[in-house]
Amino acid sequence: MTRNWTFLGAILGALAVATGAFGAHGLKDRLSAEALAWWQTGAQYQLAHALALVVVGLVAQRRASKAIEVSGAAFALGIVLFSGSLYALALSGMRALGAVMSVGGLFLLAGWVVFALVVRMSCAFA
Repeated sequence: MTRNWTFLGAILGALAVATGAFGAHGLKDRLSAEALAWWQTGAQYQLAHALALVVVGLVAQRRASKAIEVSGAAFALGIVLFSGSLYALALSGMRALGAVMSVGGLFLLAGWVVFALVVRMSCAFA
């Protein structure tokens, strides 16, 4: 799975750039300023966490572990739930998606916490 995190991160990064550009150019005349801000926040978080997935994949190549896989899975699921719900909120206005967004945010946080533990344990045993 280690190389898959790097690949998935690269694909999600490219999609984040495309999604951000689509929001800035294709949706600017169709959405409110608030909805465009939601869209851009989704793209920004997607890009940041896509880069995190790339790093997870690179770290996993050097020191594979169950924990690094958990971190990658948390980042991937968090991107889908957090950014995906922001995109859906921007397009639909359904504020009930806030619950999904919160769960996605928790997965992103979990990805960072687990990654920090992986890095800390790797440094302790290096």
